[in-house]
Amino acid sequence: MGMSGRSVLVIEDEHHIAQLLKLHLVEHCDEVAIVTSGHEGLRAAKKHDWGLIILDLSLPGMDGLEICRRLRAMERYTPILMLTARGSEHERVRGLRMGADDYVAKPFSLQELLARVHAIFRRCAVLQNGHPTEPNGIERYKNLCIDLDKRSVNLKGEQIALTAREFDLLVHFVRHPERVYTRAQLLDQVWGHGHQGYEHTVNSHINRLRAKIEKDPSSPEYITTVWGVGYRLG
Repeated sequence: MGMSGRSVLVIEDEHHIAQLLKLHLVEHCDEVAIVTSGHEGLRAAKKHDWGLIILDLSLPGMDGLEICRRLRAMERYTPILMLTARGSEHERVRGLRMGADDYVAKPFSLQELLARVHAIFRRCAVLQNGHPTEPNGIERYKNLCIDLDKRSVNLKGEQIALTAREFDLLVHFVRHPERVYTRAQLLDQVWGHGHQGYEHTVNSHINRLRAKIEKDPSSPEYITTVWGVGYRLG
């Protein structure tokens, strides 16, 4: 299997974009590989334990959405950064719902893409090494049990289906109970650099997360609102 860490697999059929990404990623990553078709990309994704997969959703052979779906059906969790055509909101939403961690729209700013890559690596490092957890990678809060390795959440013994971003958001709160976060802070620390100005995104994710874990979302016991400031756990 091998690799992981700061290794990146780029699945992109536009040669000039793939080479541009590799040229800049090799300065920041331990290993960078390029694959130009969907079927070959899926094989490469399964062959090694990558630290990150940069996935174009428009590919010959097998499209990126199908690759994303198949990767998320695997037990091993690999972060996925989608590349999408600008304006294809429906495609981005489908990709995020399928479990992609983030997206960049073409034509993209190289600095923004690299910032997103660094943000994903930073979140993964925090999840794996940054904070003490139980020996088997478990975080607990009240009736919540979070398995960091399997990226699964149980509430009173019942499995809760969360998206990748909802999971990261919940883990962030559980690791900092009682601390109040503004929407801007949550965007920076959970979504990563480059999401400034999208505070409504935080609101919608908080609401969806509450709908899944709160007995009464209108009167939450886990993620509470601190009026005029933001949110906190507890």
